[in-house]
Amino acid sequence: MRGSILAFVAGVWLLQQQALLPDLAWAWGLPLLATAYWLPRHRLPGAIRRGLLLGTLFGAGFLFAAAVAGQRMQDALPPTWEGMDIALSGVVASLPVNTEHGQRFEFDVEQVITPGAHVPRHIQLNTYTTAFNGKPLPNAPRVHAGERWRFTVRLRRPHANANPHVFDLEAWFLERNLRAIGNVRDSADNRRLRVFVMRPGYAVEAVREAIALRIDRVLAGEPYAGVLKALVIGDQSAIPPVQWALYQRTGITHLISISGLHVTMLSGLAFALVYWLWRRSVRLTLRLPARRAAVLAGAFTALLYVLLAGFAVPAQRTLYMLLVVAVALWSGRVIAPTRVLLWALLVVVLLDPWAVLSAGFWLSFGAVAAMLFATTARVGKPHWLRAWLATQWAVTLALAPVLLLLFSQLSLVSPLANAFAIPLVSFGVTPLALAGSVPGMDWLLHAAHWLMAGCVWVLDWLARLPLALWQQPEPRAAAMMLALLGALWLLLPRGFPARWLGALLILPALLTPAPHPAPGALWVTVLDVGQGLAVLVRTAHHALLFDTGPRYTAESDSGSRIIVPYLRGEGVTRLDGLIVSHDDNDHSGGALSVLREVPAGWLASSLPATHPALSAGVRNLRCVAGQHWQWDGVNFAVLHPTQASYDNARLKDNNRGCVLKVAAAGGSALLSADIEARDEAELLASVPEQLPTTLLVAPHHGSRTSSTPDFVAAVHPAVTVFTVGYRNRFGHPRGDIVARYAGQRSRLLRSDSDGAVEVNFVPGLAPSVTAWRQTRQRYWQAGVR
Repeated sequence: MRGSILAFVAGVWLLQQQALLPDLAWAWGLPLLATAYWLPRHRLPGAIRRGLLLGTLFGAGFLFAAAVAGQRMQDALPPTWEGMDIALSGVVASLPVNTEHGQRFEFDVEQVITPGAHVPRHIQLNTYTTAFNGKPLPNAPRVHAGERWRFTVRLRRPHANANPHVFDLEAWFLERNLRAIGNVRDSADNRRLRVFVMRPGYAVEAVREAIALRIDRVLAGEPYAGVLKALVIGDQSAIPPVQWALYQRTGITHLISISGLHVTMLSGLAFALVYWLWRRSVRLTLRLPARRAAVLAGAFTALLYVLLAGFAVPAQRTLYMLLVVAVALWSGRVIAPTRVLLWALLVVVLLDPWAVLSAGFWLSFGAVAAMLFATTARVGKPHWLRAWLATQWAVTLALAPVLLLLFSQLSLVSPLANAFAIPLVSFGVTPLALAGSVPGMDWLLHAAHWLMAGCVWVLDWLARLPLALWQQPEPRAAAMMLALLGALWLLLPRGFPARWLGALLILPALLTPAPHPAPGALWVTVLDVGQGLAVLVRTAHHALLFDTGPRYTAESDSGSRIIVPYLRGEGVTRLDGLIVSHDDNDHSGGALSVLREVPAGWLASSLPATHPALSAGVRNLRCVAGQHWQWDGVNFAVLHPTQASYDNARLKDNNRGCVLKVAAAGGSALLSADIEARDEAELLASVPEQLPTTLLVAPHHGSRTSSTPDFVAAVHPAVTVFTVGYRNRFGHPRGDIVARYAGQRSRLLRSDSDGAVEVNFVPGLAPSVTAWRQTRQRYWQAGVR
């Protein structure tokens, strides 16, 4: 049974790695395999029969996931209705999340009012209280969970940035069944049709919202109110990035959510309380044994808490495990712990085939599997403290390779941090916060916040210890598999021969250096940051970041969401230089986040003196034409702006943008920021010999104010990359500009349809050009490219 479940789940996982969905006609092969399995035993050896069974279940998992994915992919927004105003009605289906400019919520579409329009059944909407120009919108709606509304919306398909080592938001949209994303338009037709729609799912979301509003009111202005909301209702949106960085650095992010530990704790508390009370009543005990009643209470409590959590994967896993245990206790059977875990695994995958793509899935099931592997089938019963320490060691060791693969970093103070944080958060903060969510118990919420503040104080001290965090480039698949095998080898029972070999198997994942250019070679990566720019330039021993992409909200920017994870995954632990071309948000918005997380040797820019990035403690330089240097046989030269441009207050930021030329033996790159026609003319007049290049990042994202015919002809790029956002409101890149570069026979790439673009220049070889959406194509991307 164990192998059968694992084979089915492996088939589901393999489907999620496919670039295209398979033809379901292959399902006819499964009955043939199953029929062969049932042949008389004397005709087939046992190993072959077992292989046939596992192959059948593997194929069943693969085709099951394909069928579910195909059905979900069919419910899509037609391209012809992207960006069009559509009137529809439906119900607010989730807890509304407050954003910097309004609200974000999921919406169940019940009726499409606009004739001929087709809209997916489940979408995500945003409301705005201000327009793009900052003008207030007096008719902006304020929604609540379970309300029925009529809206005029403008939708797009669920497109997201695509970069290596960065969270795949498009896969998350598919898992959540969010088949379109859009904004509520400012319209007089927007109105509430019903205060509350009576359905169980909406009722749960309404309760979650009521608790969230209560916590916001009671703990208004308190720094850890967002953590308490995460522990009570699973809403992590109010936790600031600075706090997340601390929790990641100390390895306790699994506690800042409704984790399996919290669910088990509450379920066990309910079990113990009901068992203690029930057995004291003879009448109740005669009607139903106390143990069975306690099992029902524990299972029901776990179900309620998981529903309150928003049904996250770690909470699901624990719920299904507890339900399997409850059924076993109710029926008087004894089920092996590994069977309980695997049945829970099967149920999670059947209900959500995309769960295998989430980090929480692997960390959650991996942690429990490691504990079972390290503690079951052992001789004798160890002291509780020794057992607890052994469990912590097992989880830390087994999950280390997974954490390096997923996040490219590992907290070395995690065992110490979890040693005090687990009991404090699970048995102190969480129960108090849950009890404080009941009206009239404000003091309990304040007590929970006080405990959490004390916990953070200790965590902050631990995070400041030397070598608190181990950073490592994302390990290759072979190194990770060896590391997992080594961890399991080390966790074998005491007395097993040569357990020390496990440590040797772990070393490749920890010590293998990241790939880097050879001397004289040049690697240039144009990241997909949407409507913005961020380019990483690497030589043999140096790294430079040119621009840092946009800031999305007050708490989110491309620096923290895209650039820093990419740098970690690539093993870039330090930037020798950072150039921020100019002050526009789409080029400088992520600078501060990058400088907070990654040390930099210097910052060169044309930023005004008041920009916050200039006060980050890094040596500041001003971009001036004529600056040049050499790293590892690669030449760098600043071509623009001139010193005189800083004295002209009437110049736009675009006209003062830094332009960088990087030249190596294998080719060159020209990074032109947002320069416009007048700046291109200056370059043609001052440094025409520097303009021809192999790779050009198109000026100003391909706008009509740039890329003049003379400039394009002088540069004559072999490869041109347009860094643009999907369906951006500026219409970049303009069609005539694209045609102009195509006329030069330049290979054209776009960040919105190709994702991150990497161009490697090696002496003596043709440049290598790869696009992330082509390198790592998945079936859910087909509808948004």
